[in-house]
Amino acid sequence: MKTDRGGLAETIEFGSLAAFRRETSQLRRLETLTDVVYGIAIWRVFMLFPRPDQPEWSWHTWREFLSADGMTIVLILIGVAVLIIYWLQSNSLFSLVERADGKFATRAIMQLFCVLLFLFAIRVGTELPSSAWTRGFESVAALLLGLSSTWMWNYASVNRRLLHPDVTDDEARAVSRRIKAEPATALFTMPFIFTPIFWELAWFSYPAVRRFFRREARRIAGLPG
Repeated sequence: MKTDRGGLAETIEFGSLAAFRRETSQLRRLETLTDVVYGIAIWRVFMLFPRPDQPEWSWHTWREFLSADGMTIVLILIGVAVLIIYWLQSNSLFSLVERADGKFATRAIMQLFCVLLFLFAIRVGTELPSSAWTRGFESVAALLLGLSSTWMWNYASVNRRLLHPDVTDDEARAVSRRIKAEPATALFTMPFIFTPIFWELAWFSYPAVRRFFRREARRIAGLPG
Protein backbone atom coordinates (compact mmCIF):
# COMPACT_ATOMS: atom_id res chain seq x y z
CA MET A 1 0.00 0.00 0.00
CA LYS A 2 1.47 3.31 -1.04
CA THR A 3 1.25 6.38 1.17
CA ASP A 4 1.85 9.97 0.29
CA ARG A 5 4.04 11.17 3.19
CA GLY A 6 4.57 14.56 1.56
CA GLY A 7 0.83 15.13 1.32
CA LEU A 8 0.37 14.04 4.96
CA ALA A 9 3.06 16.47 6.12
CA GLU A 10 1.46 19.28 4.12
CA THR A 11 -1.94 18.45 5.64
CA ILE A 12 -0.50 18.54 9.19
CA GLU A 13 1.32 21.78 8.48
CA PHE A 14 -1.80 23.30 6.97
CA GLY A 15 -3.82 22.24 10.02
CA SER A 16 -1.28 23.82 12.37
CA LEU A 17 -1.26 27.06 10.39
CA ALA A 18 -5.06 27.14 10.33
CA ALA A 19 -5.18 26.62 14.11
CA PHE A 20 -2.57 29.35 14.62
CA ARG A 21 -4.53 31.79 12.47
CA ARG A 22 -7.72 30.95 14.33
CA GLU A 23 -6.06 31.46 17.73
CA THR A 24 -4.41 34.75 16.74
CA SER A 25 -7.76 35.98 15.44
CA GLN A 26 -9.37 34.88 18.70
CA LEU A 27 -6.78 36.89 20.63
CA ARG A 28 -7.61 40.04 18.66
CA ARG A 29 -11.31 39.56 19.29
CA LEU A 30 -10.68 39.06 23.00
CA GLU A 31 -8.64 42.27 23.10
CA THR A 32 -11.48 44.16 21.43
CA LEU A 33 -14.10 42.64 23.74
CA THR A 34 -11.97 43.45 26.78
CA ASP A 35 -11.56 47.08 25.73
CA VAL A 36 -15.31 47.40 25.16
CA VAL A 37 -16.23 45.91 28.54
CA TYR A 38 -13.73 48.02 30.45
CA GLY A 39 -14.82 51.14 28.56
CA ILE A 40 -18.49 50.51 29.36
CA ALA A 41 -17.64 49.73 32.99
CA ILE A 42 -15.69 52.98 33.44
CA TRP A 43 -18.51 54.94 31.80
CA ARG A 44 -21.15 53.28 34.01
CA VAL A 45 -19.16 54.06 37.15
CA PHE A 46 -18.83 57.69 36.08
CA MET A 47 -22.63 57.83 35.62
CA LEU A 48 -23.02 56.99 39.31
CA PHE A 49 -21.98 60.56 40.19
CA PRO A 50 -24.90 62.58 41.65
CA ARG A 51 -26.68 64.46 38.86
CA PRO A 52 -28.63 67.72 38.92
CA ASP A 53 -31.80 66.01 37.64
CA GLN A 54 -32.03 63.80 40.73
CA PRO A 55 -34.66 64.78 43.37
CA GLU A 56 -32.11 64.76 46.21
CA TRP A 57 -29.96 67.36 44.43
CA SER A 58 -30.20 70.25 46.90
CA TRP A 59 -26.70 71.68 47.28
CA HIS A 60 -25.63 75.05 45.91
CA THR A 61 -21.89 75.15 46.72
CA TRP A 62 -19.00 72.72 46.41
CA ARG A 63 -18.76 72.55 50.19
CA GLU A 64 -22.37 71.42 50.47
CA PHE A 65 -21.84 68.94 47.65
CA LEU A 66 -18.77 67.37 49.25
CA SER A 67 -20.44 67.34 52.65
CA ALA A 68 -23.53 65.56 51.31
CA ASP A 69 -21.93 63.18 48.80
CA GLY A 70 -18.22 63.16 49.66
CA MET A 71 -18.00 59.48 50.58
CA THR A 72 -19.95 58.48 47.47
CA ILE A 73 -17.53 60.45 45.32
CA VAL A 74 -14.54 58.80 47.00
CA LEU A 75 -16.07 55.37 46.41
CA ILE A 76 -16.70 56.17 42.74
CA LEU A 77 -13.18 57.52 42.24
CA ILE A 78 -11.72 54.38 43.84
CA GLY A 79 -13.82 52.26 41.48
CA VAL A 80 -12.69 54.22 38.42
CA ALA A 81 -9.05 54.00 39.52
CA VAL A 82 -9.28 50.23 40.08
CA LEU A 83 -10.86 49.68 36.66
CA ILE A 84 -8.21 51.77 34.91
CA ILE A 85 -5.41 49.93 36.73
CA TYR A 86 -6.83 46.55 35.75
CA TRP A 87 -7.37 47.66 32.16
CA LEU A 88 -3.72 48.73 31.94
CA GLN A 89 -2.71 45.39 33.44
CA SER A 90 -4.90 43.49 30.97
CA ASN A 91 -3.45 45.47 28.08
CA SER A 92 0.07 44.61 29.25
CA LEU A 93 -0.72 40.90 29.56
CA PHE A 94 -2.35 40.67 26.14
CA SER A 95 0.70 42.33 24.57
CA LEU A 96 2.87 39.46 25.82
CA VAL A 97 0.61 36.72 24.45
CA GLU A 98 0.90 35.50 20.86
CA ARG A 99 -2.41 33.70 20.51
CA ALA A 100 -5.45 32.55 22.52
CA ASP A 101 -6.76 28.99 22.65
CA GLY A 102 -10.14 27.99 24.05
CA LYS A 103 -8.98 27.66 27.68
CA PHE A 104 -7.28 31.05 27.60
CA ALA A 105 -10.41 32.61 26.07
CA THR A 106 -12.53 31.06 28.85
CA ARG A 107 -10.25 32.59 31.48
CA ALA A 108 -10.33 35.98 29.73
CA ILE A 109 -14.13 35.96 29.64
CA MET A 110 -14.24 34.98 33.32
CA GLN A 111 -12.08 38.02 34.00
CA LEU A 112 -14.62 40.18 32.18
CA PHE A 113 -17.36 38.65 34.32
CA CYS A 114 -15.35 39.76 37.37
CA VAL A 115 -15.16 43.27 35.87
CA LEU A 116 -18.96 43.35 35.69
CA LEU A 117 -19.20 41.93 39.22
CA PHE A 118 -16.94 44.73 40.46
CA LEU A 119 -19.12 47.26 38.64
CA PHE A 120 -22.18 45.80 40.37
CA ALA A 121 -20.38 46.00 43.74
CA ILE A 122 -19.65 49.69 43.20
CA ARG A 123 -23.30 50.34 42.37
CA VAL A 124 -24.41 48.48 45.49
CA GLY A 125 -21.99 50.57 47.56
CA THR A 126 -23.32 53.86 46.16
CA GLU A 127 -27.04 53.08 46.19
CA LEU A 128 -27.35 51.21 49.50
CA PRO A 129 -26.44 52.58 52.93
CA SER A 130 -22.74 52.16 53.58
CA SER A 131 -22.00 49.08 55.68
CA ALA A 132 -19.35 46.43 56.27
CA TRP A 133 -21.24 44.22 53.81
CA THR A 134 -21.15 46.71 50.93
CA ARG A 135 -17.48 47.54 51.54
CA GLY A 136 -16.58 43.85 51.86
CA PHE A 137 -18.44 43.08 48.62
CA GLU A 138 -16.35 45.63 46.74
CA SER A 139 -13.09 44.34 48.22
CA VAL A 140 -13.98 40.74 47.36
CA ALA A 141 -14.99 41.71 43.82
CA ALA A 142 -11.69 43.56 43.30
CA LEU A 143 -9.81 40.57 44.72
CA LEU A 144 -11.59 38.17 42.34
CA LEU A 145 -10.77 40.48 39.44
CA GLY A 146 -7.09 40.35 40.34
CA LEU A 147 -7.11 36.58 40.85
CA SER A 148 -8.79 36.07 37.48
CA SER A 149 -5.96 38.03 35.83
CA THR A 150 -3.41 35.87 37.59
CA TRP A 151 -5.29 32.73 36.57
CA MET A 152 -5.31 33.84 32.94
CA TRP A 153 -1.61 34.79 32.91
CA ASN A 154 -0.48 31.60 34.67
CA TYR A 155 -2.19 29.50 32.01
CA ALA A 156 -0.57 31.47 29.19
CA SER A 157 2.93 31.42 30.73
CA VAL A 158 3.22 27.83 31.99
CA ASN A 159 5.67 26.07 29.67
CA ARG A 160 5.48 29.23 27.53
CA ARG A 161 2.20 27.88 26.20
CA LEU A 162 0.95 31.08 24.53
CA LEU A 163 3.75 33.59 24.97
CA HIS A 164 5.47 35.60 22.27
CA PRO A 165 8.87 34.09 21.35
CA ASP A 166 10.63 37.30 22.40
CA VAL A 167 9.33 37.11 25.99
CA THR A 168 12.07 35.59 28.15
CA ASP A 169 11.43 33.20 31.03
CA ASP A 170 12.71 35.79 33.52
CA GLU A 171 10.33 38.39 32.11
CA ALA A 172 7.42 35.96 32.39
CA ARG A 173 8.26 35.21 36.02
CA ALA A 174 8.63 38.93 36.72
CA VAL A 175 5.16 39.60 35.30
CA SER A 176 3.73 36.80 37.44
CA ARG A 177 5.18 38.57 40.46
CA ARG A 178 4.19 42.09 39.45
CA ILE A 179 0.50 41.39 38.80
CA LYS A 180 0.04 40.24 42.39
CA ALA A 181 0.05 43.87 43.57
CA GLU A 182 -3.59 44.50 42.60
CA PRO A 183 -5.19 41.51 44.38
CA ALA A 184 -2.82 42.03 47.33
CA THR A 185 -4.13 45.58 47.73
CA ALA A 186 -7.75 44.39 47.60
CA LEU A 187 -6.91 41.74 50.22
CA PHE A 188 -5.26 44.40 52.39
CA THR A 189 -8.48 46.46 52.49
CA MET A 190 -10.65 43.63 53.80
CA PRO A 191 -9.72 43.87 57.52
CA PHE A 192 -10.85 47.53 57.42
CA ILE A 193 -14.40 46.97 56.16
CA PHE A 194 -15.77 47.70 59.65
CA THR A 195 -14.04 51.11 59.78
CA PRO A 196 -15.24 53.23 56.82
CA ILE A 197 -12.55 55.92 56.78
CA PHE A 198 -9.70 53.43 57.16
CA TRP A 199 -11.19 51.22 54.44
CA GLU A 200 -11.12 54.07 51.95
CA LEU A 201 -7.60 54.99 53.00
CA ALA A 202 -6.45 51.36 52.64
CA TRP A 203 -6.98 51.58 48.88
CA PHE A 204 -4.33 54.30 48.73
CA SER A 205 -1.75 51.74 49.82
CA TYR A 206 -1.65 50.53 46.21
CA PRO A 207 1.37 52.62 45.14
CA ALA A 208 3.45 51.21 48.00
CA VAL A 209 2.26 47.63 47.37
CA ARG A 210 2.92 48.02 43.65
CA ARG A 211 6.39 49.40 44.35
CA PHE A 212 7.19 46.37 46.50
CA PHE A 213 6.08 43.81 43.91
CA ARG A 214 7.66 45.80 41.09
CA ARG A 215 10.99 45.80 42.90
CA GLU A 216 10.72 42.04 43.37
CA ALA A 217 9.82 41.63 39.71
CA ARG A 218 12.86 43.63 38.61
CA ARG A 219 15.06 41.51 40.85
CA ILE A 220 13.66 38.33 39.27
CA ALA A 221 14.25 39.76 35.79
CA GLY A 222 17.84 40.61 36.72
CA LEU A 223 17.31 44.38 36.44
CA PRO A 224 18.60 46.99 38.88
CA GLY A 225 16.08 48.01 41.53
